[in-house]
Amino acid sequence: MPVNLTPNAIAMINGGDVNLKPLVQVLDIKQMGSAQERFRLLVSDSVLTQHAMLGTQLNDRVKTGLVKKGSVIQLIDYICSQVQQRKIIVVLNLETIIPDCEIIGNPKMVSDAPAQKALPNTDSMQSSTVDYNNPSSQSHGSNMHSIRPALSSQNHGGNMQSFRPTSSTQNQGSKMRSFQPALGAQNYGNDVQSFRPTVQPPYQPPPSYRNHGAVMKNEAPARIIPINALNPYQGRWAIKARITAKGDLRRYNNARGDGKVFSFDLLDSDGGEIRVTCFNAVVDRFYDVVEVGKVYLISKGSLKPAQKNFNHLKNDWEIFLEATSTVDLCPEEDGSIPQQQFSFKPISEIEIAENNSIFDVIGVVISVNPSVPILRKNGMETQRRILNLKDGSGWTVELTLWGDFCNKEGQKLQEMVDSGFFPILAVKAGKVSDFNGKSLGTISSTQLFINPDIPEAHAAKDWFDRGGRDVASMSISKDIVQGGPKNEVRKTVSQVKLEGLGRSDKPDWATVRASVSFIKTDTFCYTACPLMIGDRQCNKKVTRSGNSRWQCDRCNQEFDDCDYRYLLQVQIQDHTGLTWATAFQESGEEILGYPAKELYLLKYESNDDTRFADIIRSRLFHQYLFKLKIKEEMYGDERRVKITIFKADKVSYSSESRYMLDLISKVRTY
Repeated sequence: MPVNLTPNAIAMINGGDVNLKPLVQVLDIKQMGSAQERFRLLVSDSVLTQHAMLGTQLNDRVKTGLVKKGSVIQLIDYICSQVQQRKIIVVLNLETIIPDCEIIGNPKMVSDAPAQKALPNTDSMQSSTVDYNNPSSQSHGSNMHSIRPALSSQNHGGNMQSFRPTSSTQNQGSKMRSFQPALGAQNYGNDVQSFRPTVQPPYQPPPSYRNHGAVMKNEAPARIIPINALNPYQGRWAIKARITAKGDLRRYNNARGDGKVFSFDLLDSDGGEIRVTCFNAVVDRFYDVVEVGKVYLISKGSLKPAQKNFNHLKNDWEIFLEATSTVDLCPEEDGSIPQQQFSFKPISEIEIAENNSIFDVIGVVISVNPSVPILRKNGMETQRRILNLKDGSGWTVELTLWGDFCNKEGQKLQEMVDSGFFPILAVKAGKVSDFNGKSLGTISSTQLFINPDIPEAHAAKDWFDRGGRDVASMSISKDIVQGGPKNEVRKTVSQVKLEGLGRSDKPDWATVRASVSFIKTDTFCYTACPLMIGDRQCNKKVTRSGNSRWQCDRCNQEFDDCDYRYLLQVQIQDHTGLTWATAFQESGEEILGYPAKELYLLKYESNDDTRFADIIRSRLFHQYLFKLKIKEEMYGDERRVKITIFKADKVSYSSESRYMLDLISKVRTY
């Protein structure tokens, strides 16, 4: 069965025709690049061949075998760009017509073939169903006339004539004939002829820019293409997309001087996302122009590899706008472009996520802490607010809001929770941190959506209202403590000793499920200084002065009242052994269940030793999850390992059961 490739397709594509939608054949496929997988094709119209690059969105066509050597394909969307002084076809969309076919014709590379003028694809042009495997198409008649687009013809009859039509060819009499031989046909008689009338193509005026002389580079208007089809091989492009996030204006200083930069994220109707970055003078042009949620037409930017340390979008490229770039607002709303695109993952997956990875999560806000000022390393003050999210995976996670998030969304969330309402919060682009367990934090490109009208939000609210509120859950985050654990691991008491934890330069951290088997009561707390030094309390030990007032040697001040803080020495025990540990104020109160001042007054002011002893005994042999800091310290001339309890959580048996079942499943896999 003959295969009809589009005649003169390569020449017409090189001439700038982007609406031809030609049929071409794939002669070769080669994988290019290592950082980004791309495929280069060698395509043919049976006469000429040309290199073409597949858009990355079409890589699966090659991997699944839909496009391979010999395939006949139709180019739906494409452009022809000049790269390193040679032209290359960039294929944005295609259809496979015949998956496997023998090579058609004897094509040559464009650079190797004689110059060939692009012919209009009309009915007057001969179809490429001629036998290209026999390019001479031998004819043995004396009166046969042949018009064919071959580059050369051989005459085997005394009166045989060969014509090569041009765009100005006209039918000037009955003697002019147009002949199309069948595939592989040979004519042996003088009277065997096949004719087709030549049709003059209708006159079409050329584009207006051709009336001004030679066509200049990039003079034609850019075509709108999908974001996923963008690549550096394109000379001209335009994208239509919605701005989903806009970063803050940042200033920097480096060896080249001072500068400023900001970026914004784009989303198009095909789900493609890409980041756009502007520097210095370009910032002045576009920072006040672009608004989140609006649709823009953007063109004339340069593409560079995305810096994955700062860019979380699923795109290998990033757009840098320049002085010639254009950003035009689309006045009419485009409903085909979504307002936002999420990639939600359950909170439980954050525990195994890498540090600094980017997550989209959605959950119920179950608690919100007040906003507090924090001093950054650069000396600037910012705000921090911590809230807790819970979802149907059975886990909760801390979300740390920084800067403006604290006073905008954070304040609104706190008011809602304080009023007894538990809102749904969708987090777009939260950053994973492994400080004190795993948690999420906001960055400049993070977006928070309170009670969004999306299916995932409705499902989370329905789960919470139907009983999820009362479901016990385990937190993958820990209270933020200066110098806290970076990677928490479960250990037994015997493992803490046998593995020599705490003997390195830095402290070790471990979580131990154990019970309190003994509490020293002779020095269970101390009197502490209540004065504030900056934003922190002094907490140094104070003593009675001669006038019955409390005196702090550090602050060199006296005062009527003091604070009482725990300094517990406890023995913790599990099924493998026991060890001594120290519990300070917060963890001491979690263990004993009373404020230190109340027990101090009971023991030393009321002298109610019986009541005091009953309270101590009632706190023994309760199981806790102890968060331990283990560090070797010097005591005189002796080095000892000191274990400090930073957190003592009561064991949640449902959560602990899930943890043990997970351990069992892991053992089975091995």
